[in-house]
Amino acid sequence: MEDTIVVTGGTGRIGRSVVPLLRAAGRNVRIVSRHEPAVAPDDQGITHVVADTVEDRGLVAALAGAETVLHLAGSQKGDDRAAANIARAAREAGTRHLILISVIGAGRMPIGYFRAKAESERQVAESGVPWSILAAAQLHEFLLPMVGGLARLPVTPAPTGLRFEPVHREEVAERLAEIALGTPAGRVPDLAGPEVLELGELVESYSGRHRPLLRIPVPGAVGRAYRAGANLADASAQRGRRTWSDFVGELAESAVTAGRAAARG
Repeated sequence: MEDTIVVTGGTGRIGRSVVPLLRAAGRNVRIVSRHEPAVAPDDQGITHVVADTVEDRGLVAALAGAETVLHLAGSQKGDDRAAANIARAAREAGTRHLILISVIGAGRMPIGYFRAKAESERQVAESGVPWSILAAAQLHEFLLPMVGGLARLPVTPAPTGLRFEPVHREEVAERLAEIALGTPAGRVPDLAGPEVLELGELVESYSGRHRPLLRIPVPGAVGRAYRAGANLADASAQRGRRTWSDFVGELAESAVTAGRAAARG
C-alpha cells in the first residue's frame, strides 16, 4: 500500500493544521474535499481529490491504495451518513487504519449534532477496519461567533448550566497527527481545553470588561444534560494547555499585525 495518508476535510479548519504536521513527518497527503482548491498546492507531497463523503461520490477512488484515512470532514447535518460511507469505502480499499474526529458527549447529549456524531463513532467502530476515535471539545473558533455576537449586546444572556471547555485547534491537530502516524488504538482519551467556563465568562474575557448577566433556564432534556455536564470531559481526558484567554490574545495580536500591514501597504 502507499505511504499516503488520506485526509477528508483537509482544507477545513482542523485539516489545514493537520496536513503540515503530516508532511513534516515525511508522509504524503491526499486531501479529499467536495471542491477543487482555488490554488493548487505547491508541495508535491500533497495531492487533491474531489469526492463527496455525504453523497458517497468518488470515495472508493479517493481512498484507493491509502493505508491510513483520517476522516475530518464534517457539517451540521449528514455526519452519520458520511461516516458510514467512509467506513464502507475504507473497507473496500483495504485501509489499515481509519481515524475519526468526534465530539465529547456524543453519546450523552440529546441534540441532533451529538447524536449524529455518536452514530458516526458506531459506524467506524463496526466497520471491520482497524480504527482510532478521538473525541474533542469545541474548538475556540467554534465558540467565537456566538461569543462575539453576545459581546455586542448590553446584557449577556447566560443560560443556566451552559458550560464549555474549549480547546485550541493546534493542540487537536497535534494529537490527530500523532494518532495518524501511529497504529490503531480504538477509543483514545478525550481531548478538552484546560478550563471549564460558563458562557458569561467566555464573553467577559473576550470583551475585556465585566458585563451584566441575564440568567436564563434551559428547559427540557437539553437543559438537564447541560446542567449535568454531559457535554464535558471526565477525569480520564487529556487537557490542552492553551486557554480561552490565550486564544483571545492571539486574535488581538493578529488584528494588530494585520492593521500594521495594511498601513504599510
